Amino acid sequence: MKLISWNIDSLNAALTSDSNRAQLSRAVLDTLQQENPDVLAIQETKLPAKGPSQKHLDSLTERFPGYTIVWNSSQEPARKSYAGTMFLYKEDLTPEVTMPQIGAPDTMDHEGRIITLEFDDFYLTQVYTPNAGSQLKRLSLRQEWDHLYADYLAGLDSNKPVLATGDFNVAHKEIDLANPKTNRNSAGFTDEERAGFTALLERGFTDTFRHVHGDVEGVYSWWNQRAKTSKINNSGWRIDYWLTSNRVTDWVQRSEMIDSGTRQDHTPILLEITQP
Repeated sequence: MKLISWNIDSLNAALTSDSNRAQLSRAVLDTLQQENPDVLAIQETKLPAKGPSQKHLDSLTERFPGYTIVWNSSQEPARKSYAGTMFLYKEDLTPEVTMPQIGAPDTMDHEGRIITLEFDDFYLTQVYTPNAGSQLKRLSLRQEWDHLYADYLAGLDSNKPVLATGDFNVAHKEIDLANPKTNRNSAGFTDEERAGFTALLERGFTDTFRHVHGDVEGVYSWWNQRAKTSKINNSGWRIDYWLTSNRVTDWVQRSEMIDSGTRQDHTPILLEITQP
């Protein structure tokens, strides 16, 4: 199976706007269509509570014919058109789809942050992890989320192997961002968030990119779009991951980034697996 995950930072804008950024986003979607994935996971859709409009669905179906589309959008009391996740999977696949809540604090359980697909032999789940926020205002809530999400993944793993992907909003180690010293207290690289990710892996999960590539340097999945030269200078962060249960790391054939051209922000990430 070929699996792709991407934080698109507004599927709504990508499909409906004529801005330069939207055009770049659509070019990435075209690249993903050419990759012909079995499953595409999308985070930060920013769709209305009712989900995609007919215009959204028509545009997606034109690019990805023969796919089933499921989504989890932000609902009251959470903010409107905020966060959100979506799966597109080939119509010959017939997973059971759930939109789990994990008992998260504040409005996090209502922000459309998780979708899980259950297949016969494994779970495939995606997450858009809450950001700690400016001045780390949401850090304590983020720590609660990390603990509850680790419990959720471990619960799945107790039943069958897990493939987990998405924007985890944390650079795990210094090698995972270009400027660790100057970002020590930045959201996404605090000691607390890094420890939370370590604790998640210690529950029985493997970071497949490091599993395949070891300590390769300078490979990132996100470049700050507010800094015009961040991608040119490769001043990035690796905050998007494909994780697997430890016991199925031998399934992993490839785990890498997909080139998103000049578009800054997140780039898609690819996982290819072969089951024995």
